[in-house]
Amino acid sequence: MSLKQDFETFCDDIQLDNKADMESTAGEIAKKLNTHYYDLDKDTSSHMYIVGSVGRETAIKNSSDLDLLFDLPQSVYKKYDDYQSNGQSALLQDVKDVLKERYPNTKMRGDGQVVVIEFTKYTVELVPAFIQSDNRFKYPDTHDDGKWKYTDPLSEQEECKKCNDNSDGIYFDFCHIMRNWKNTVGFEFGGLLIDTLVYNHFSENDDYSDSAYGDYLTILQNVFDYLKSQDKNQSYWFAVGSNQQVDNSGGGAFVSKANKASKKIADALESGDDINYVLRELLGNSFPASATTTKNSFATASSSYRNTEQFIENLFPVDIRYALQLDCRVSQDGWRDFFLRAFLKDNGILRRNKSLDFFINKTDCPEPYSIYWKVRNVGHVAEERDNIRGQIKKTDSTHQKEHTDFQGPHFVECYLVKNGVCVAKDRIDVPIGTI
Repeated sequence: MSLKQDFETFCDDIQLDNKADMESTAGEIAKKLNTHYYDLDKDTSSHMYIVGSVGRETAIKNSSDLDLLFDLPQSVYKKYDDYQSNGQSALLQDVKDVLKERYPNTKMRGDGQVVVIEFTKYTVELVPAFIQSDNRFKYPDTHDDGKWKYTDPLSEQEECKKCNDNSDGIYFDFCHIMRNWKNTVGFEFGGLLIDTLVYNHFSENDDYSDSAYGDYLTILQNVFDYLKSQDKNQSYWFAVGSNQQVDNSGGGAFVSKANKASKKIADALESGDDINYVLRELLGNSFPASATTTKNSFATASSSYRNTEQFIENLFPVDIRYALQLDCRVSQDGWRDFFLRAFLKDNGILRRNKSLDFFINKTDCPEPYSIYWKVRNVGHVAEERDNIRGQIKKTDSTHQKEHTDFQGPHFVECYLVKNGVCVAKDRIDVPIGTI
């Protein structure tokens, strides 16, 4: 297939594929809340709003969260606003208790500003709120003895849809592509921030409406170049549509990641390397392999080694929401220990007969979670020995011990799995030389 067809196939494949199920869930929750708060029997739509990425139509396949907002009667607001202390917490508890009647066996909790309902397929975060005359919503925040805040998701949805219409559907495609990039590379990059920055870039390039799938590689390069130009230390951006502050929750990791992505694409185009191979590294295995790569992989695999490599997206939905950083202590008798990440910054190459202790250096993912490791041997020596490894194994250990054995550009990956979803991942390269 041509690169044009590959982008079309890819964009179609990563579309959100369970929206109907999510809408059904929202309807069941609305029915219960409408019955209790409005005496509306069997009403599955009134007062319920699907918000977040799903509401903005920028969510992708395997999204792990469904954000909902339910508009409560003003009499409920007055009741809890009259509390002497933290009526906001009491409101969350009341809504949770009502929903517990409908879902008695489902894990549920009030958490700051939302009622969290942990279904098997995804987690619902429901915001109980009160619509205002300007179509914003007032909602509870239980922190610091309780207060009321405002949110404006309808304006965000409206502006996203307008941008998508003006770009003839390309805006949504690139919001989806950026999410798949974030999940593939493995770093925290909030959904509203993605939509905002892609929107800002598209607003500066209104000629994208004349583009087609054949132009997507150029647009992708342009988006990466725009992202890498941002200030990674910026505290917040103004959200698309609402102009509310959207925090830089990932510490600006997207800036350096975009810089690396931009360089990889530029280097591949300059050298004539297989661009599909690079795009699969950046965007995931959903992006089609080129005919050349497929042919070479098949020939090598069938003649010299068993392909034992596993991919996390084939085992769990991947929706990266937290940061994870690995490092590795390198040691050998008679030599001083050192850490691999610092060593790699100087383009170092490891030698054989060294002990490697990979470990989770830091993460902001709250426990509990399960820990999985993957060790992949790469290169002709690994293939000749029929020892590429690459299986993903659950150890629940923060450490993974290995040895440098033979030459090749090996790598180690770690995954944190929470509620059946891979929510954090990181990779560290292990270049091993011949001596």
